[in-house]
Amino acid sequence: MFEEILTQIQSLTPALVLTLGLVIGLRHAFEPDHIAAVSTQISIQKNNSQSLKQRIMEGAFKSSLIGAIWGAGHTTTLVLIGLLVYVLSINIPEVFFSGSEFLVGIMLIFLAFTTLSNKKLFKIKHMHPHTHEGSIVHTHPHEHDGVHKHTHKSYLIGCIHGLAGSGALVVVAAAALNSVQEVLSFILIFGFGSVIGMVLVSSLIGIPFALSKKTSSLNQTLRFVTAAVSFLIGCTIIYEVAFVEKLFNF
Repeated sequence: MFEEILTQIQSLTPALVLTLGLVIGLRHAFEPDHIAAVSTQISIQKNNSQSLKQRIMEGAFKSSLIGAIWGAGHTTTLVLIGLLVYVLSINIPEVFFSGSEFLVGIMLIFLAFTTLSNKKLFKIKHMHPHTHEGSIVHTHPHEHDGVHKHTHKSYLIGCIHGLAGSGALVVVAAAALNSVQEVLSFILIFGFGSVIGMVLVSSLIGIPFALSKKTSSLNQTLRFVTAAVSFLIGCTIIYEVAFVEKLFNF
């Protein structure tokens, strides 16, 4: 339904355009591949000795933060593509978006395996300055442990998702608007809606993982289910793009 409305976006009033962007953004967050990708990030938990209430509150907060960072990455990509399409009049071929969707499928499969192993996708070394006697300052790389959480991965995953799926359709539709202000406003309100939706989804997903922190077998079961869903969705996307849409002319 929303796709049909997007084709008529030029005939809508500015208020309706922004309302449409917000509603579609909220709905966009609930797409299965988005939920699966964020779930794999939430599932990597560490056991702790907090009370039940503390675990639920902290789990919901951290999960919602992951969702918000994902949404920020997703919106960043959409804004950049929107500027390329409208301001620079660059015609992005459909095969680019199909290839991006294929990349999302591969990413979901990879995230499934990292979830099963409960390992980080990559480790980031940070340079920390230290001052010694004689005012000598030097730096050295330092890898943070599980206590120091980073959101680089969630942002990157959001950026990749922004290149594919209905998000790309939103950019193409926005390019039909009359000014760069309207284009950016529509994409940003869409991104804002997707951030809100993903925060809600992520906070809810984070609760069962927070509750299972003290029960290793239950936590492992939840991670297995999350990984399995991510793997199946990834395989489905790859099949549809490669064989149904014939990305590689199979």
